[in-house]
Amino acid sequence: MPKFAAAARPALADTGMRRNLRGAAGVLRERVAAATGEPADWEDLREAGRAIGDDALRNLDVHLEELERAVTEAGGTVHWALDAAEARRVVTGLVRTSGVTEVVRASSPAVRELGLDDAPGGPGAAVRETALADLAVQLGGDAPSHLLSPAAHLDRARIGELFRRGMPAAGPGPADDPAALAAAARAHLRKPFLRARVAITGADFLVAESGTAVVVESEGNARMCLTLPETLICVAGIDQVVPTWDDMEVFLQLLPRASTGDRMTPYVSSWTGVTPGDGPRAFHLVLLDNGRTRALADEVGRAALRCIRCSACLNVCPVYERTGGRPYGPVYPGPIGAIRTPQTRGVESAAAASLPYASTLCGACADVCPVKIDIPDVLVHLRGKVVESRRRRPVPTPEMVLMRGLAWTMGDPRRHEAALRRGTRWARLLARGGRIRRLPGLLGAWTEARDLPAPPAESFRAWWNRTRT
Repeated sequence: MPKFAAAARPALADTGMRRNLRGAAGVLRERVAAATGEPADWEDLREAGRAIGDDALRNLDVHLEELERAVTEAGGTVHWALDAAEARRVVTGLVRTSGVTEVVRASSPAVRELGLDDAPGGPGAAVRETALADLAVQLGGDAPSHLLSPAAHLDRARIGELFRRGMPAAGPGPADDPAALAAAARAHLRKPFLRARVAITGADFLVAESGTAVVVESEGNARMCLTLPETLICVAGIDQVVPTWDDMEVFLQLLPRASTGDRMTPYVSSWTGVTPGDGPRAFHLVLLDNGRTRALADEVGRAALRCIRCSACLNVCPVYERTGGRPYGPVYPGPIGAIRTPQTRGVESAAAASLPYASTLCGACADVCPVKIDIPDVLVHLRGKVVESRRRRPVPTPEMVLMRGLAWTMGDPRRHEAALRRGTRWARLLARGGRIRRLPGLLGAWTEARDLPAPPAESFRAWWNRTRT
């Protein structure tokens, strides 16, 4: 995974992708603004969501034990996975033990964390994505760009092309009509749904008191996955636990309005363990840590774990709208990815350390978050952690050398005055048309992405001394 700035350059040059993202984000912004403006108690609901999330995280160990007990009593099996590799081994083992050659999947962020498709040999069977957007991404060998709509960076014509090429059973192929695209996907997936013996799904919430997994969706593909196959494998993060059904009532009001701008979601599916004669004969719940415990230990950063994956923050972010989701990494894009990935992976790698800086700190994300995650506050906190981690390095970075030099210069009035005079003359020589477009050496990083205004001929201090003393 490259640093954010390097990964963003190809995206910034892709005008088609930027146009698609701008259109998708604009539509969702308008829908969400209208939907969240309707309830008179919307702010009260947001505050309730924040409080429930904080309480669940404070007592996470208790709720997880309660969840495991309830799932087991209902006939399910709980698997604990410390990281993505362990979860991948669990899922792969279950698939291979079943002896199937084909698996249907309703993806979620937690499922994507496993990287099943990228693992050597995959999960041991052909995996068919069942959501329309995920199917388009899979057919194109692409990566998701949005939490809610993974194919937001693709236009309908491109999706139609992918469907024509990758779904011969669907007929001569749809054009760019949404109804035709949906019909083609339905025809393509009907037989795999009916013959699949194993399904892999995510979950939006896990209700601890009853051991119930809940999926909120708009297509119904996850419901097909959780009702038809003989074996259901559900992958969810340990942070997705909700203590009670009373708490679920709050989130079922928050999520549809904040994500798609709907008053309610078309499909809300819940399942508890195994019911003889109805649904899957075996239910496996894979509880994924993958850095969440690490994030939980950070009193400021743990707020990122309140996320209910609505994607509202993506739709208002000026940085995400221009770069898309790929520069943030393979799973969590946008503002929530800029705080969640460094929290779970740490800031030791250059790629993760660059994410807290992928923001203007405008605060739009915090304004729309349905569970009141103060993303700018966490970003600043993480920037501090990045700086501290760099200070501990045995060899200082060029930036640290530069900052130490500036600190020494500005620590003495005479040194500061001398540097200001020389720097002003030097900078004005580099200016063209009142702007400095390229600086030499270490300072060149500033002008790679922005111009600097040329300094005035007279500094404020010189002006003050000349006119006020």
